[in-house]
Amino acid sequence: MNGMIKVFMPRAAYEDSHMHITFTDDAPVFDGSSLAVRFTACVDGEPVVCAITAEALEDHFGADSPLEGALIGAYERGRARIRSVCAEALDENAGESVILHSGLFRVEGMEPGRSGKAR
Repeated sequence: MNGMIKVFMPRAAYEDSHMHITFTDDAPVFDGSSLAVRFTACVDGEPVVCAITAEALEDHFGADSPLEGALIGAYERGRARIRSVCAEALDENAGESVILHSGLFRVEGMEPGRSGKAR
């Protein structure tokens, strides 16, 4: 490597955020009572439990049923986009826990690099 050392610094999931938002590597957890998949974000170093609904996973990430295996698989396939939208939602609500519903993935501006803002 010609004597050079590459240093990788962690960066916020949503670079335009006013907060430092990252996501843990913990496995997502199925919540059968609310038909959602829960996952953990870190906002300015504090854990924040977030979730995505079964409906959103079916509508946008290919889950073919509301069963645990189908939802977890869909979450894994859509992890990057889910985290991106979640980071935007966290930024807009001052870092409070969010539940991502299907409609949120259709709102223009809910992902970095897209124009417009959710209202």
